[in-house]
Amino acid sequence: MNTNHFKHLLAATMLLACTYATQAQERYFTRTGTIAFFSETPMENIEAHNYKVTSVWDATTGAVEFAALIKAFEFEKALMQEHFNENYMESSTFPKATFKGTFSGVTADQLKKPGTYQVDVKGDLTIHGVTKPVATTGTVEVDKEGKVKAENTFVVSPEDHDIEIPGMVRDKIAKEIQVQVRIDYQLM
Repeated sequence: MNTNHFKHLLAATMLLACTYATQAQERYFTRTGTIAFFSETPMENIEAHNYKVTSVWDATTGAVEFAALIKAFEFEKALMQEHFNENYMESSTFPKATFKGTFSGVTADQLKKPGTYQVDVKGDLTIHGVTKPVATTGTVEVDKEGKVKAENTFVVSPEDHDIEIPGMVRDKIAKEIQVQVRIDYQLM
């Protein structure tokens, strides 16, 4: 191999490596995201938190995915948690909830400087084995240290996901459940 050919091959390899490194910096992830839900009725309020949400976000394309183990939701009362897992969510049969979609309204370049950006969130939410489209808005915030946080609140109807609520407790559970998502992302 002549010296000129070797130099071109080396330059091409370095260019590929730089391109790969740049692309890798546009992907964000977490294994410690938070999803909380709240159901308010005159009979009783129900609240649960899951601190083990996994998410990957490609800021270049906007593609985003979330996964949450159902059994990781924590309730104030152990009996509520047991009923949630066994009677309503059937978490042994349907162990996780997922979302696969996109964030739009913020670019990878904008994430390099502090600011708060409103994003459109669209995709498919799968709960209890039933997939439904979701379209909502949220925010992505970049702080002075470059940390990226995403937040969103939306509403889910148990009925839309074939979650049956027995008649005797139907008045204790709202027809629509408010879901809050908070993700502190890290660069991959």
